[in-house]
Amino acid sequence: MSEQTNVTWLALSDEELLAQCAFERFRVSGPGGQHRNKTDSAVRLTHEPSGVVGYASERRSQHQNRATALARLRRGIALEVRTELALDRYHPPLELQRILPRTVAAEVPRKERVGPRHREFWTGVAPLLDLFAAVDASVADCAALLGCSSNQLTKLLASEPHLWATANELREQRGLNPLRRDRGR
Repeated sequence: MSEQTNVTWLALSDEELLAQCAFERFRVSGPGGQHRNKTDSAVRLTHEPSGVVGYASERRSQHQNRATALARLRRGIALEVRTELALDRYHPPLELQRILPRTVAAEVPRKERVGPRHREFWTGVAPLLDLFAAVDASVADCAALLGCSSNQLTKLLASEPHLWATANELREQRGLNPLRRDRGR
């Protein structure tokens, strides 16, 4: 793998990230109208430095499928590619601070904060999962390094289904029980 990390790949513009990808278009069958199987509208993007794949075929428009595949590629890089961290004197990077609860990252202005539906959310998820993996998927240890409560961290992890699943996969790899969602929700 190159010197670049998951965060630097995620910070690239769409054009720069696409330049690092192998682009494939092809036909798929299934529902979607009489024109679906007549055009090569399905798209697969393979990020060559990491091997992560983004795929989309729901739309009849290749342009729309490419945008969806690129969004899925960004999500895949954040969820699948880990960068090792040195935990001594750890300080969360700005990308991560932008997705933390407002009470934790008070120095980040409200207009710069991002949630699960924002495109830049995955740029913050990557360093969160890097830290989570570095502390052997311990919610308490990760929360302590971020300056938040275990409950706040669990709610952040639960805010997006793919993030939740990846956090539980990391815990399972370390022989830990899966995280549970609050029953009061």
